[in-house]
Amino acid sequence: MKIKTTCLLWAIWASFLTACGSNNESGDSGVTPEPPLVKDPVTYYIDADRGNDNSAGTSAEQAWRTLSKASTVTLQPGDRLLLRRGQTHTGELDIKGTGTESKPILVTGYGTGANPVVKGYDYSDWAVRVKNSSWLTLRGLEVVNTGKEAKAGRTGVKVECMDHGISAHLTIDSLFIHDVNGSLVKEQGGGSGILIQNGGQTVASRFDGLTISNCHVLRCQRNGIIWTAYYDRHNWLPNLNVVVRDNLIEQVPGDGIVPIGCDGALVEYNVMRDCPATLPASEAAAGIWPWSCDNTVIQFNEVSGHKAPWDSQGYDCDYNCRNTVIQYNYSHDNYGGMVLICDSGNERYYSIGNDGSIVRYNISIGDGVRPVPTRTGQMFSPSIHIAGRVTNTTVANNIIHANAKPTASCDRTMICSDSWDGYADNTQFTDNIFYSAEESRFQMTKSTRNTFQHNWYLGKYEDQPADGAGQTSSRCYEERITGTDAQGYTALEALMTPTLHYGVEGHTVDKEKIEQFFRTMNK
Repeated sequence: MKIKTTCLLWAIWASFLTACGSNNESGDSGVTPEPPLVKDPVTYYIDADRGNDNSAGTSAEQAWRTLSKASTVTLQPGDRLLLRRGQTHTGELDIKGTGTESKPILVTGYGTGANPVVKGYDYSDWAVRVKNSSWLTLRGLEVVNTGKEAKAGRTGVKVECMDHGISAHLTIDSLFIHDVNGSLVKEQGGGSGILIQNGGQTVASRFDGLTISNCHVLRCQRNGIIWTAYYDRHNWLPNLNVVVRDNLIEQVPGDGIVPIGCDGALVEYNVMRDCPATLPASEAAAGIWPWSCDNTVIQFNEVSGHKAPWDSQGYDCDYNCRNTVIQYNYSHDNYGGMVLICDSGNERYYSIGNDGSIVRYNISIGDGVRPVPTRTGQMFSPSIHIAGRVTNTTVANNIIHANAKPTASCDRTMICSDSWDGYADNTQFTDNIFYSAEESRFQMTKSTRNTFQHNWYLGKYEDQPADGAGQTSSRCYEERITGTDAQGYTALEALMTPTLHYGVEGHTVDKEKIEQFFRTMNK
């Protein structure tokens, strides 16, 4: 933008001089001014072994040595900041700069060997921070931030837009972030692999164009990728054009991916797996879910092995959200069920409730296997949990394959719609396949206007809802699923596409295959 403005000013100045020159007898202005200089992009080099902070820093032979020196630079359009590969760079890397569409900024590695490692200090809140920047890509770094003791709020990478206005077109790509020991307690500040933060006291600030892709988050506590942002509907400035795609989250005990204060966020093709059961008994967490967001789309993800003491569903549409779509996802072997849809009826000042959620074409296998009581003292893990002031929800074309539970005390509820300072209203359940290997139940409690239409109830159910077009058997499901694989994994994964993230094999629901399967079921 600065370059375009400079060129425009030069054109106006040249036109002005030409007009003035017409007063000369010779028709010449007599003076030909030099155009303003346009800064050429600069590449900065960091070499932790052979660099020198007193060098120019603009070549591999004249590299700087420390991250603190690199952090003094405000990057300009087209600049690059390169860390030598095969090295560990200890400290905090603070990145700031504004590129342009034609001249974006790049921060990455150079040379040969493994990706450069940025390792935070023992006391670091973050190892890498991108602050108040635009048209910038951070790519191909390994990030570690392990203190001697756990620290509330500690993160690996922090992306920040505070008192700045708009941070546009940021890309966080192909990072390996691991061993971040934040707090396991949410109210203490938690901790994360990647933290996105926007806000401000003097200038309202948000992201417009933020992509987090191809990152591997491993052994970070408490959370994987999470936001802190505007959430009050009286002070509403949502982030726009947010995409979280193709990330792998492993051995993270808390929340996996949680966009907050966004409009139109897209979360797709991510995998969360192998969650340790390390959260305190008071803690609730789930896999992938929005909070205080509008028009979120969560699709083609896989969440398994979540073991939080409370909730621990694969997916969740939480409160202060409108028009969330959760579709074509795979959920399996979680302590909780496939999905939570909820809202607190007491949070009416800043929240508009939870309205217009759509949960469709998802597959759940073997969820709800919580082996210990929750903080309420109950064994609670329904396949679908609807709680609180939730309105106008659609649950359609999902496959819930509930296998035999590992212990007699496990919860065997298919759907529970209960109170969270209020009850759900106007929930539509259409064309779902409910399969339970053991006797299950529906608990709709005081929720109102629940409509069940043309669902399959395969198994025995207590309080089975009225469904005029419901069916209690299916030759198609027997032949293609339970007759092939009673557990459902092999047979139902035939409706999926194999995926590979950092060598980890997974599956994502195939849109065409599952829709065709339902067409076959309806014949």
